[in-house]
Amino acid sequence: MKDVGIRIRVERELREAFLAVCASEDRRASDVLRGFMQTYVERHRGGQRDLFLGPARRRSRKKALA
Repeated sequence: MKDVGIRIRVERELREAFLAVCASEDRRASDVLRGFMQTYVERHRGGQRDLFLGPARRRSRKKALA
């Protein structure tokens, strides 16, 4: 049983596209989002944070670390 919620604001088109993909895979959106969140936390803890950054942010991060 879940004990808290989270509310986010996204563009209508993104929400509709996301829900359509979830429906096409017969998956609940909440389950997919929980999976994304769990993967993000696991990768962050494992030192793989840059896997979720876009290419431009990865490049700027690499420059900052150099």
